[in-house]
Amino acid sequence: MTDDTLRSDGLEIFQPDFSTELPLQYADGGIRAGFPEPAQDVITECIDLNKDLIRHPAYTFYGRVVGDSMTGDGIDEGDILVIDKSLEPLEDDLAVCCLDGEFTLKRIKYAGKNLKLVPSNHRYPVITVTEENQFAIWGIVVYTIKRSPARRRFRD
Repeated sequence: MTDDTLRSDGLEIFQPDFSTELPLQYADGGIRAGFPEPAQDVITECIDLNKDLIRHPAYTFYGRVVGDSMTGDGIDEGDILVIDKSLEPLEDDLAVCCLDGEFTLKRIKYAGKNLKLVPSNHRYPVITVTEENQFAIWGIVVYTIKRSPARRRFRD
């Protein structure tokens, strides 16, 4: 673990490296998931994911999901989260929370004066945050990056 990595049982946190640019070509006309259409002859557009996914670089971190409490939201172990610490948490946001010294990823629900941390996997209980808990909403998830479920695995 390096100085720019923080690990808890529920999430691995990484600070983005904004020192370099990596413009990648992309199919700006979209990729059909329905009926095929003729392929584009030339891909002329480029995107840089640091610029397109991150609005607040000083407050943004990446996190790798550990565990399966959010599979009902399509978030699986190993997925990478883009977490923005500058956003004000709203009802139903997917939030990275620090609860009693441990990171957890849950939906936040306000119930009167209570705050509930709601998993999307029925095997996990809803957590009610009380005054006895040490609690902070650490950041709001703005993107989830998934590995393709294809059988092909890339070599390092």
